[in-house]
Amino acid sequence: MNMEEVRKKKKGRIKRRLFFRTVVLVVLLAAVAFALFSNFNKDKTVYDVGDKAPDFKLQQISENNELETIQLSDLEGKGVMLNFWATYCKPCEAEMPFMQKLYPEYKDRGIEIVAVSLDATELVIDRFIDKYDLTFPVPHDKKNQVSDKYKVGPIPSTFFISPEGIIVEKIEGALTLERLEGYFQEIEPKQN
Repeated sequence: MNMEEVRKKKKGRIKRRLFFRTVVLVVLLAAVAFALFSNFNKDKTVYDVGDKAPDFKLQQISENNELETIQLSDLEGKGVMLNFWATYCKPCEAEMPFMQKLYPEYKDRGIEIVAVSLDATELVIDRFIDKYDLTFPVPHDKKNQVSDKYKVGPIPSTFFISPEGIIVEKIEGALTLERLEGYFQEIEPKQN
């Protein structure tokens, strides 16, 4: 091989490297642009006390092993405790018996508990429901759509929603029986 062929071969390798580096750079720039665009278009609304609670629709398995839909707007006229939790969360587990203890009484007084599970699988949720004999709705937020909408940070997180659909209180952390009952009284529908 003479010097001219060696130079041509070297030049060819340099061109190929340059081409591949350019392609990699273009792909990386496209990924960064996509990420920025996605973040820019994301809903950044933070719902707080005094705001209208955003509507959502989730599914749960009923007692008869049928798929049921829970939609917040269907509960208008009732006070709603919207709780975000997971089976691996010890403070969540600690407050569940309190919620179940108050549910039968307050359900008859116009309050609904919706305990949105953030667990990965329905099997662990079903076992948890059976363990604590939970009778209130426990829908599964499989894709974290509702928890993202409500900007849930630490769990448990609870939103107390008035019969008119307004967020009355937002609590991060576990609730005691007394605190829970106090918040229920705040969102209880007024009897005429």
